[in-house]
Amino acid sequence: MILTPDNEYAAVLDACVLYPMPLCDTLLRLAEEPAFYRPIWSEEILCEVSRTLIGQGYSEEQAKRRLRAMKEAFPEAMVDIPREIISGVSASLPDKKDCHVLAAAILSHANTVVTQNTRDFPNDCRDKYGILCQNADDFLIHQYWLGPEQVLEKLDYQAAHRKKERAALLAARV
Repeated sequence: MILTPDNEYAAVLDACVLYPMPLCDTLLRLAEEPAFYRPIWSEEILCEVSRTLIGQGYSEEQAKRRLRAMKEAFPEAMVDIPREIISGVSASLPDKKDCHVLAAAILSHANTVVTQNTRDFPNDCRDKYGILCQNADDFLIHQYWLGPEQVLEKLDYQAAHRKKERAALLAARV
């Protein structure tokens, strides 16, 4: 089942799933039409992605180019978070550096936060907002079961773009 604009599933993509290029590419391809979900991020999340990319050896221009391409492809993904919302959320999370991620999920009415740091978003902090927290693998498996043929088609297209077979693309993720 592919979701339509009338039946959207929204996912906040944390910085840790956006800076590894193959994972980011897969996640964003699944958000392209026909879309499985609507991606959400904030300026704070994208700044963290930029800092990480630069810390891993990307030039500042390369990081800017990548974020610009993401913003242009998904202009509706950006959510502005007022500082007072971040402050209000800070009491509920163990890692105060992640408050902006939960705030983005709350403000955008997201269904889930996709992060590799699931322990930073305990159930008691999210349940009152009805927000799930999934690591990238669990999120992608969930997307697969919504539309196996469509997911495989998108993976095949991604692999072809990289001049690889699907199996090689998937093997590179482990």
